[in-house]
Amino acid sequence: MINKRINILRKKFKKFNIDGYVIPKNDEFFSEYAVKDRLKIISNFNGSAGLAIILKKKNYLFVDGRYTIQAQQQSGEKFKIIEIHKFLPHKIIKKLTLGFDPSLFTNKQLKIYFGNSLKLKPINKNLVDEIYQVGISKTMPFYSLDNKIAGESYKSKINKISKIIKQNHADYLFLSAPENVAWTLNIRGYDNPNSPIPNCRLIIGKDKKLFLIANKEKTLKIIKEKKLSKNQVIGPENFLSLIDKLKGDKFIIDSLSCSILNENIIKSKFKIINKDDPCYRLKSIKNSSEIKHMINAHIEDGLALTKFIYWIKNTNKKRITEIDAQNKLEKFRKTNKNYLFPSFNTIAGTGLNGAIVHYRTSKKSNKVIKKNDIFLCDSGGQYKYGTTDVTRTICFSKQQKSIKNIFTKVLKGHIAVATTNIKKYKNGKQIDIRARQFLKKDGLDYAHGTGHGVGFFLNVHEGPQSISKYNTVKLKEGMVLSNEPGYYKKGCYGIRIENLVYIKKNKKKLQFKNLTLAPIEKDLINYNLLNKNEKNYLFNYHLNVYAKHSKFLNEKERKWLASHI
Repeated sequence: MINKRINILRKKFKKFNIDGYVIPKNDEFFSEYAVKDRLKIISNFNGSAGLAIILKKKNYLFVDGRYTIQAQQQSGEKFKIIEIHKFLPHKIIKKLTLGFDPSLFTNKQLKIYFGNSLKLKPINKNLVDEIYQVGISKTMPFYSLDNKIAGESYKSKINKISKIIKQNHADYLFLSAPENVAWTLNIRGYDNPNSPIPNCRLIIGKDKKLFLIANKEKTLKIIKEKKLSKNQVIGPENFLSLIDKLKGDKFIIDSLSCSILNENIIKSKFKIINKDDPCYRLKSIKNSSEIKHMINAHIEDGLALTKFIYWIKNTNKKRITEIDAQNKLEKFRKTNKNYLFPSFNTIAGTGLNGAIVHYRTSKKSNKVIKKNDIFLCDSGGQYKYGTTDVTRTICFSKQQKSIKNIFTKVLKGHIAVATTNIKKYKNGKQIDIRARQFLKKDGLDYAHGTGHGVGFFLNVHEGPQSISKYNTVKLKEGMVLSNEPGYYKKGCYGIRIENLVYIKKNKKKLQFKNLTLAPIEKDLINYNLLNKNEKNYLFNYHLNVYAKHSKFLNEKERKWLASHI
């Protein structure tokens, strides 16, 4: 099937006078989990990030360190797999003309990937779509969040944004990232499989005038609620004529999510100010209402996960597969009336599958969880109202000392992050060092960041803050991040411990507070490697988990959970 698609694509090269074609993971809205996954269609790779280049006689798939094993398994037969942090496309492919869809790339992306060493030719139709059409899902309307849930009215947010537009001596801001439109207008939708995203864009004027660019059928409810006039809602097909009608001189566009296609339309009439959309920074700092709802969502989610961990460690069922485990966890979550759907596809990897950082089980790869295995389960949910993400590594029998030592060093890194003095370690780059220090002493490491930002009832991965080797964004009160160091031994096992945390001010000190409340695998800990403070942290953490969940557990579950304290 993949072979056939690649061959059909290659036959189109002559018509457009190109030597190759570039296919990114993202869709026109730059969503992480897009319904239309052209990268999977052409390469069979279904990870959350990647870039394929189809040439006349060779194919390349560029992925980051999380996905090298997975990409090799899924696409290695037809593609040469390249780790993008080691070799950018322009270092491998020289002096060729590559076609691309200008609605799927930003200028910033193209410069990073291709520099000036290749000729890039925009083609205003998607060549993968001509080969394979994804079925169009039912049109579902956007809906509004109550101000009590959002914690701030959309008019208050527009006031803040219009001030920023004026400070930059601009006339308009183009919000090209749907999650930023969702945050600004306090709306949500059904256009994404794992996030309540409304696929739309927004123009905000310095005079606070709004123009929502969206499918009009989806906006009927919110037009009334936001008191928008019908001429303020513009179909995407009328974007060019809207820009033509606007008066002014300067437009701020977001270099992270404004496509070349839309940038060129705006550039035809306005001077461009390239700047990160200020909404990324504004929405990264959660208000007290958002934090309150995220705390509640994590209590509910933690209970489901606690019951699941007890079940998988104590069940009499003799044969449990990765898919069985994934489905059982989903059942526990679904017992909660506030649970909506997963915040990403669950990673349920046992034994050697756990060593694939972002593994997704399938009928083909599905393994039976054996008693001697280490089982890694990374999952999350979208609740009304809050987004969760948690990883636990679980064992079912006594493990060798070397594995327990590595797990304990990952745990020490996890605790080092959780107990960070944020006044001293002000950004993710500084904190990332703390997470890796114990593994590094043994020459060990992991090929992913230690933590990502998380949205409020939005995307499970949201910046600009993160805990990684490269992130220097100053951490502030109200930010939510993951704390997830790990270690992966190829062909053997994977270890990761992940909690979500938020930043709280306590007596002028900034510190992380755990959102996630689920037990950490005590049977994998070598307590001799923990110091007194680390043991106290673990005791207090499990005491808190027990306090929150015990009254909702049966007697056996309660007794088991108490043994963690």
